[in-house]
Amino acid sequence: WDDADFSQGVGTTWYQEYSTLSSTRDSLVHDVEAKIEKYLKTHYVAKWTLKVTWEKALAYPSRWDDTRTSTYQAILTTDGNRSFVLLLYQDGGMQWDYAKLAAGNVLIGFS
Repeated sequence: WDDADFSQGVGTTWYQEYSTLSSTRDSLVHDVEAKIEKYLKTHYVAKWTLKVTWEKALAYPSRWDDTRTSTYQAILTTDGNRSFVLLLYQDGGMQWDYAKLAAGNVLIGFS
């Protein structure tokens, strides 16, 4: 994870909010609920969900390398009491050169 740089006009950020107020629920919301229940072993019904996609984003500062882009998503969701973020990365889509990132002590993992 690092800062994306859109100052060169390369890449796009998309977002979509998913309504959960009606009985009709989007398949993405069902998928998010199922993943939380499966991996965290807890019942979960979303009251609000937001998907943000960074498509072909350059790493900051983009002046170093404007050819290696990354595509990833964050899905934020809450049931009004608990909140979760799912981070999704395109398979083979993380092209940033980690050796050139501003932070040299990169740590990958989860908590």
